[in-house]
Amino acid sequence: MVYLVLAATAVVSILTAAVTVLVGRQRRRMDSGPEARRIESAATKGVRDARRQAHAQQHFNDVGPLGALRDRDSLS
Repeated sequence: MVYLVLAATAVVSILTAAVTVLVGRQRRRMDSGPEARRIESAATKGVRDARRQAHAQQHFNDVGPLGALRDRDSLS
């Protein structure tokens, strides 16, 4: 019974600490202005474009005999 109470206390303490840290971080965040929102939007678009390009490059590299051999060998 004592171990159950100690375990419950530990879980509650960990959750309380995590919530406290997250609330503190949220309160410290400043309201971003239009310039910051524009920069964040451009950065997000850049990451999305890079991910799309890498995905297309991967499919382009799989075309041909080497890609077919690799696919055939992975099924074995």
